[in-house]
Amino acid sequence: MSVLFETSLGDIVIDLETDSCPQTCQNFLKLCKVYYYNLNAFFNVSKDFLAQVGDPTATGTGGESIWSLIASQKGESAPRYFAPEFVPRLKHRQRGAVSMAVAPAVAEEHKGGCGSQFFITLGDNIEYLDGKHAVFGHVVEGFETLDKLNDVFVDQDGRPLKDVRIRHVEILEDPYDDPVGLVVPESPPIRPPDNSTRIAEDEDPLEMLPEEEAEAIRRKKAAQASALTLEMVGDLPFANVRPPENVLFVCKLNPVTRDEDLELIFSRFGTIISCQVIRDKKTGDSLQYAFIEFDKREDAEQAYFKMQNVLVDDRRIWVDFSQSVARLNTHWSNNVKMGPRGGGRGKGGFAGRDDLEATRRYRGQSEERGNEYGLVFDVPDGGKRRRPRSRSRSPRRKERSRERPRRSRSPRRRHHDDEAPRERRRSRSRDRRSRERNDRRR
Repeated sequence: MSVLFETSLGDIVIDLETDSCPQTCQNFLKLCKVYYYNLNAFFNVSKDFLAQVGDPTATGTGGESIWSLIASQKGESAPRYFAPEFVPRLKHRQRGAVSMAVAPAVAEEHKGGCGSQFFITLGDNIEYLDGKHAVFGHVVEGFETLDKLNDVFVDQDGRPLKDVRIRHVEILEDPYDDPVGLVVPESPPIRPPDNSTRIAEDEDPLEMLPEEEAEAIRRKKAAQASALTLEMVGDLPFANVRPPENVLFVCKLNPVTRDEDLELIFSRFGTIISCQVIRDKKTGDSLQYAFIEFDKREDAEQAYFKMQNVLVDDRRIWVDFSQSVARLNTHWSNNVKMGPRGGGRGKGGFAGRDDLEATRRYRGQSEERGNEYGLVFDVPDGGKRRRPRSRSRSPRRKERSRERPRRSRSPRRRHHDDEAPRERRRSRSRDRRSRERNDRRR
């Protein structure tokens, strides 16, 4: 009777001693049948000694027999372990001996025995394990897998630094009937039962990428870091903003080329929204490059392919898609992480792309208010402050105010002639204070 183990290092075929160890073999086969060992990790590997597996928690303290597993699924209680079957002729003499790990007894309540943990010997003549652990099978195929398992790197506790797992178990022949209450899952598990933080079984920490791919990854990370820096200083609305796809950048222009000339030449490809030759602010001279914005992205693509290296005003121009986001900085954005705001009720889109939408900073803008709340410090109603509402007076209060005569202000209340005596009195009081201070100091 044989069992095939498909591990992350290779396949291992084990022949079982069903005649000599019937209970142990039945427990082992039924645990394999319910996918108990699937994705279990080898948690204890000692070079030229043994490799231990069979604990779902990968701690060395877990695991149980098939009868305990069935009872726990029913909500009943049953012994966790069963008595080991020691056969004198089955010894740990050769490499590849498969033996059940016998748990020691803890006081009288917890008797030791065999559960689900087992190990495979990685060396010869380990006879001092005889009588302590029960041998129930031998490896007949997959010794090269045992060599790989023997050479894995482990930590101080014997746990491999890179997980070695049993990916799948295939029962080649099972002579035993299923125990009462055995439930076979419909599919094997897809996630490991333990929470391992080590190197995954399918991960290669020493894998080296080609130089071109590694350089591309480094450049991508550097570009992301630069974009994040520009976002922090305010030059970009978002780090993941992208330039519009319907704007062309045209350079190597003749200084005499005007906006109207370019617009006339490029208008044959489609409707042009704007065409601007960039000029010096002081002199007004052309800087020999321009931006042309089309209504549709397809028109811009056609112009890109057809107008490359075309002669315009005795100059061979260069056409490319614009990488500038200056016009999008404060008006449009495509924040991919946040997604479109407003529940997708409003129709977005700008520069031939549907993922762009108007930015709303600090305060939301509604269609009724328009651009009323552009910034936090904006004042509504075009900069005119609203007067505070006056409290409504009661009718009695109004009558009293009507009956009470108002005091007329005297026209002689303030005159320039009265200011001079006041200034003299103030200067005298200041002189008097300064004298008192000098006297106190003396």
